[in-house]
Amino acid sequence: MAAILSRPATALLLVALYLLMCAAVWWRHRRRLRQAADAAAALLPAADAGPTVLVLHASQTGQAEELAWQTAKALHLAGMPVRVASLGEIDRDALRGARHALFIASTYGEGDAPDSAAPFARDVMAADGPALDLSSLEVGVLALGDSTYTHYCGFGRALDAWLHERGARPMFDRIDADRADEHALAQWRQRLSHFAGTADLAEWETPVYSSWRLNARRHLNPGSQGGPVFHLELTPADGSPLPVWEAGDLVQVCVATEGADQAGDVDHDAQRPREYTICSLPADGRVELMVRRTTREDGTPGRSSGWLTEGLPLDGTVAMRLRAHASFRIGGNADRKLILVGNGTGLAGLRAHLKARAMTRMDTSNAPAWLLFGERESAHDAHYRDEIDAWQRDGLIAHADWAFSRDQIERVHVQHLLERHAQRLREWIADGAALYVCGSLQGMAGAVDAVLRESLGDADVDGLIRDGRYRRDVY
Repeated sequence: MAAILSRPATALLLVALYLLMCAAVWWRHRRRLRQAADAAAALLPAADAGPTVLVLHASQTGQAEELAWQTAKALHLAGMPVRVASLGEIDRDALRGARHALFIASTYGEGDAPDSAAPFARDVMAADGPALDLSSLEVGVLALGDSTYTHYCGFGRALDAWLHERGARPMFDRIDADRADEHALAQWRQRLSHFAGTADLAEWETPVYSSWRLNARRHLNPGSQGGPVFHLELTPADGSPLPVWEAGDLVQVCVATEGADQAGDVDHDAQRPREYTICSLPADGRVELMVRRTTREDGTPGRSSGWLTEGLPLDGTVAMRLRAHASFRIGGNADRKLILVGNGTGLAGLRAHLKARAMTRMDTSNAPAWLLFGERESAHDAHYRDEIDAWQRDGLIAHADWAFSRDQIERVHVQHLLERHAQRLREWIADGAALYVCGSLQGMAGAVDAVLRESLGDADVDGLIRDGRYRRDVY
């Protein structure tokens, strides 16, 4: 009897602990909002401070926005009035009326605008009608990208060309940063110093990495036709309490190089960190990752994925830091139905959102989830199937649709399932559902977006993006 009674007591204790954690997250979120409001207010110009410098960001994972705020704070400390905004919030009149504008622009995929900048790219850059005259505007552009893509820094370069075509005058040549290369960022700070007329522009904060211990590693898909996928569990190596994060957030990993020790003695300006979506919650007591071992053209494993899945021994340590990913968090969608679409290791971010909802929902009939997930073979690639089946039995997941592309002659992917269930999609969206897409940029993300636009219409999909009801974490 004691054992029977202990189960509900344990469950209540776990819920209470998680609610305390949620309260802490909420408090930290409110504090961040207050800090952001204070920071924005501090940047407002005095009546006689002169024209405001626009610092505009086009961000997909939050990196461009972070750099925009660092840019703005440095200029403000140098005595310049500054306004920070997302590029998607800016219209033609705002640009036409400005004298100086700095653009920090990421690229989504193969040259596209990030979701947050899509309205600007469509309504301003590609708009019909008389060309916008920006001859009175001086600009500087920092383009963020990844040189492994064909159209490296594609959107930043397209934005820079568009500004020049409209008559904007460059304060300096565009700077391209390959995965936030420190040398490129140092060049950006130098140009800002010249613009601000000071030689001692405030230094930016350097990201702090700490040592994390690998406690467990499990091969999730032995026998699969695809690359091996591993489940990893890590905790702070020094035994310190876990930092707080939310479903949707990321980790940045810097792997050890030859000659560096396993405690994470890595020159992070020299190294370019790799990002992975966290698939666990603080309540789990560890950071859990889902990592596929990639292979280079010469057959050797990728530096980061190879180290995490094979080179790093159990109980070994790796340099890592957590990073908020605001555009893939639940945000204002906590009480909405969720349509979760992903493939491969993209299940990581979707799993975190499902775990969060499982911890907080007491009434399983309210705001259920619909999961659409794609992989190769059901016999080998049904990652976390036991969890997903249990969530479906409990009512947390109303529908779980699996697309295993190699299980039949005709290839079936998640976009085909979404197309097949277009009526359900329209009904869920009409009922206020939010869409979260996580996984492959090539193939999946674009195909899913095309099905959404065909089923819902461009205007409705763009409205979902503006309202934060269509969020993507794709790579």
